[in-house]
Amino acid sequence: MPLMTRDDYIESLRKMKKRVFIMGQEVENTVDHPLVRPSLNACAMTYALAQEPEHAGLMLATSNLTGQTVNRFTHLHQNAADLVAKVKMLRLLGQRTGCCFQRCVGMDAFNAVDSVTYEMDRALGTEYHARFRRFLEHVQEHDLVVGGAMTDAKGDRRLKPSQQADPDLFMRIVERRPDGIVVRGAKLHQTGALNSHEILVMPTQTLAEEDRDYAVVCAVAADAPGILMICGRQPSDTRKLEGGQIDVGNREFGGHEAVIILDDVFVPWERVFMAGEYAYSGLLVERFAGYHRQSYGGCKPGVGDLLVGTAQSLAQYQGTDKASHVKDKIVEMVHLNETMYACGIACSAEGKRTASGTYLIDSLLANVCKLNVTRFPYEIARLAQDIAGGLLVTLPSEKDFTNPEIGPYLEKYLRSVERYTTEERCRMLRLLENLTLGPGAAAYLTESMHGAGSPQAQRIMLARLADLEEKMRLARRLAGIKERPVNTMQRGET
Repeated sequence: MPLMTRDDYIESLRKMKKRVFIMGQEVENTVDHPLVRPSLNACAMTYALAQEPEHAGLMLATSNLTGQTVNRFTHLHQNAADLVAKVKMLRLLGQRTGCCFQRCVGMDAFNAVDSVTYEMDRALGTEYHARFRRFLEHVQEHDLVVGGAMTDAKGDRRLKPSQQADPDLFMRIVERRPDGIVVRGAKLHQTGALNSHEILVMPTQTLAEEDRDYAVVCAVAADAPGILMICGRQPSDTRKLEGGQIDVGNREFGGHEAVIILDDVFVPWERVFMAGEYAYSGLLVERFAGYHRQSYGGCKPGVGDLLVGTAQSLAQYQGTDKASHVKDKIVEMVHLNETMYACGIACSAEGKRTASGTYLIDSLLANVCKLNVTRFPYEIARLAQDIAGGLLVTLPSEKDFTNPEIGPYLEKYLRSVERYTTEERCRMLRLLENLTLGPGAAAYLTESMHGAGSPQAQRIMLARLADLEEKMRLARRLAGIKERPVNTMQRGET
């Protein structure tokens, strides 16, 4: 089957029968809903760019499963060049959409599940890997969007899944049948869920034997019986309902998050890729997190490029672009943005082959990348807001500009540098507002902090991976300190 076009993708969603709730109301048609359509447009860009010859090298790849050309979002990385191309692709899409384009989580889940199921089968004699690759061939053949679902509700964070007052606060297997399993639970913060064809479910943390029922990886159709989705709110989201062209900021693109409820959903064995093998839950979470932390080295610099361009444009519109302090701020924004990107490229270039043949990023550098992402976008946003000035949050509505009585006053008094129109200045201010305060801030700022794990998660990994003993050995050697025998007892020990 040929790759889907943008229009093919949109029409494929119309054919699905998902249960979706938005602001307390069940919605049958999410494709044309004004609160959802901007996010659909962003996801559709992953199809549109794949049709453009100049972007084929980034957007397309040759499947190691079928030998066919596939969208890179459905591809298993076969070398370090694939990992680098992924980061470059994500930056391009960030530049084009200014928001989350929603297919990264599924792509990162594919690559993590592939290598972990291979190693699980080799050690345990299971057949999960073959099942998974058959599922992925289906995804590639039909060019599907697959949402990766990892984050559970978690309940009382002090307690393990099996210790919770409500056992469903982590998704679990509630029944095992000859033909499959039944799962129950919820997945939170699900990016692009409404725009997905399939959901790939994974455990959210390392599990112990008593939590084996929570060690489940499986694929379910997004409109399977028992699944319902509840769309989350975003700052200033109701501006999308007003029908304006300026106040929304990012006129065409946006994101959405959803809570996915899985209310006793049946999954046939052919779509089950882990069912109780708790000892491999931590490895899966760690590999997925590594891939997803790499992803942030691409998409966030792409949106950062837009922020730099927005700030520079506002400086020109307002006549401050020649001021030395503004120039310094723009340079600092570029420096921070390229540092994030450099880490994304570095952890990709240092990637290594796993036993399944799929390439894995350098985990240490991927965590450095994501830890930078938890900080740098906030500083980039602060500097952009500094350059923009107070009008960023006091600008009147576009309806005021079209009012025949007061509109001319606003046109007169909000004009700045003569060569630029008042409307151009307002459009750029609203874009910056969207990216740093409005709906776009959810993807650029809050997601930078908590997506793929909070900052503490990266610090824990850095402490594990830093190899401090080796660093101390290097220092002792240079300082001329002789190595002590490893097991020599210290004075006074018994």
